[in-house]
Formats: sequence, C-alpha cells, structure tokens
Amino acid sequence: MRTCGVILSGGKSSRMGTNKALLKLGNKKVIEHIADELQSLTDEVIIVTNEPSLYTFLDLQLICDRHQDKGPLAGLESAFHHINADTFVVAACDMPFVKQSVYAHLLQQTENYDAAVPIYNRQIHPLSAVYKRSVLPLMQQRLENNELQVKGFYDQIHVNYINEYGDLADEVVRKHFFNMNNPEEYEQAKLL
Repeated sequence: MRTCGVILSGGKSSRMGTNKALLKLGNKKVIEHIADELQSLTDEVIIVTNEPSLYTFLDLQLICDRHQDKGPLAGLESAFHHINADTFVVAACDMPFVKQSVYAHLLQQTENYDAAVPIYNRQIHPLSAVYKRSVLPLMQQRLENNELQVKGFYDQIHVNYINEYGDLADEVVRKHFFNMNNPEEYEQAKLL
C-alpha cells in the first residue's frame, strides 16, 4: 500500500492576515512541522498550493489546484489526480501540531473503508483524515456540480468515523486537532 501525505496550503488566511503555513513556531515554520510528521509516516509528502514559489525551500513536490477557487475539495482532488498512491493522509496547513501517531491510528482504521475521518470534541475533521483513492470519482463529480463541501460526499462512501484514539495520550490528541485561524490562536500556539 503506497501512502502519500497531502498538506493543503491554500486559503486566503484572511483572519490571520498572513500565510499561516509560513508562521514560525520555535525554529521552524508551521508547514515544516507538518511535513516532518507526515514524512515519518508516508512514502511521500506533497503540498497543494496555488503559490508554489513560497514553498520551494521544502524540496517537496508542489501541486496546484486543477479547479481554481473551489476550496479544499479541489486541493484534495488535485493531489489524488496527480499522485499514484493507494491512501492519502491529509493535513491542513493551520494545524501546527499534527502527530504521526494520530495518523498511524487512523491508517489502521481504513481496512474495508474508503476513509477514516476523525471526530474530536464532537467536530468532524475532514482535513485531518485518511482517504483511499476510491473516493476520487466522487470528488470530481462534486466539483463538476460545484458542490464543494469536503464532507458532502461522506454519505456516498464507506466512512469509518474515529472518536476513540486508543492508547494515545489526551494531550497528543488535543494538540493534533488544534488549529490556528487568527493572531490570538497563533499566540496560543507559541505557548503549547
């Protein structure tokens, strides 16, 4: 089974006022933290971005959306279209503390399913999930119909919703799902 880590680095960052992926936490940029975690788990890591020049320093494959201005669903579709992998491990660029151990747990839950989608604090996290290539035709169909919500096709696939995280420490899981959308949350991230 070939796995690909996908970092979605699109979006306007309007609430943050600057590119979230390039903010520094410690001695690394947020996107570097995410890439490091995914590289420890997957066969390759790619970044989906419409501003590839910003990420050349990472020495990772950069892919642009095939469908412009269609949000994260278009980013996922582009990754699945271009990369020959069986399973895709997805991370949004505003989740600086994603953990390989949480994704490993999700990967273990994909057998006989099209996706393993985490639920944390009663919230579904479609951009921190694991998907199989089998969902690509549905993504493409939804983009053609301008139905852009990522979880909009979940009722058409076999989803394993994960809300138990086994032996993983609560702190690890809590930090994994922390996302920062505004300057206050970035300040909070610096303290974690």
